[in-house]
Amino acid sequence: MDIYLVGGAVRDRLLGIEPKERDWVVVGATPDELLDRGFKPVGKDFPVFLHPDTSEEYALARTERKSGHGYHGFEFHAAPDVTLEDDLVRRDLTINAMARDAGDRLIDPYGGQSDLEARLLRHVSPAFVEDPVRVLRVARFAARFAPLGFTVAGETMLLMRRIVEDGECEHLVAERVWQETQRAMSEPAPRAFVEVMRKCGALAVVFPELDALFGVPQRAEWHPEVDAGKHLLLVMDQAARLSNDPQVRFAALLHDLGKGITPAEELPSHHGHDVAGVALVDEFCNRLRAPRDYHRLARMVCREHLNCHRVRELKPAAVMRLLERVDALRQPRRFERFLLACEADARGKQGRADRDYPQADYLRRCREAVARVSAKPLADAGLEGAELGERLRERRIAAIRELQARAG
Repeated sequence: MDIYLVGGAVRDRLLGIEPKERDWVVVGATPDELLDRGFKPVGKDFPVFLHPDTSEEYALARTERKSGHGYHGFEFHAAPDVTLEDDLVRRDLTINAMARDAGDRLIDPYGGQSDLEARLLRHVSPAFVEDPVRVLRVARFAARFAPLGFTVAGETMLLMRRIVEDGECEHLVAERVWQETQRAMSEPAPRAFVEVMRKCGALAVVFPELDALFGVPQRAEWHPEVDAGKHLLLVMDQAARLSNDPQVRFAALLHDLGKGITPAEELPSHHGHDVAGVALVDEFCNRLRAPRDYHRLARMVCREHLNCHRVRELKPAAVMRLLERVDALRQPRRFERFLLACEADARGKQGRADRDYPQADYLRRCREAVARVSAKPLADAGLEGAELGERLRERRIAAIRELQARAG
């Protein structure tokens, strides 16, 4: 058997990036031969094994044939007569279809190295159109490599549009959509994920709530960029600038969904979009089966970002209610994520990327003031139950009032 290093590890080395993981392809072997060498089988659809010492993935070289719709609509064939080139040609992009042999010689049958140098994301073969997940993957790779100058090749974009027009994106399974979306939120330029999805038409099919924002006007005095979709892209830039946390970025992505359903007669104002957007956030997250922590933060940012922006105008009792709604005392880490997403929204406006956002520090100080108010003296005085809770809350509001007085 022959064993080759393949995929991302080969690509990243050529880019001067330290690979995070290594994948291997085995040519000329059977499953029994790998089992005899101590490899552990893990693949369900096709033979994939874990190395007995390194736990790295080793897959038998395979071919695939389209047999139905969507990601699962494939039949795989793995046998000793499948060549390395047969295996590489089924991959998505040329930059992911390179290999290195045992002597570290580069094997590049489809021009991946030249596309790396040209900074192009290009499909390997016409079979690219058979898997709709590749639309999401290309968009995610755009989010990863856009800062290096990568763009999607024109002919690949045409194939992505064809996938959308053929209705294949309608057969995407929620788990794969979420997997690619979550990974895109961790990449250096998540706005590129949105841009590529929109350019090929997939945004309207996969994420219609986001697509609905483009072309929607906003009041120019608050949003010099005017277009709600452009605002979204600017917010994603700021979210990426402020935090590497994919939860923060995901919340920023969904914060303004309510603007997409503002009645035409009310434009360019969007009164109540924060409340209106909550149901859309719920639908979005439920459809993708997003994890609960992502869903809760996104819902919170959608509902409360305007209150965060105007927190200095709120009375002490209203500030206390805001802290309670975002569960600031019990969930300090989520509270920090909430503040970062709100700051990304405030900075995500044309010409305002470097403006200060003092509201975040003010809310932090309010939380600290509230946290210092102890229930123990009240309990020691004999208060309990609802009465204790009411008196404690009164003291916490008083602490905020005192902070406001000191702040002027």
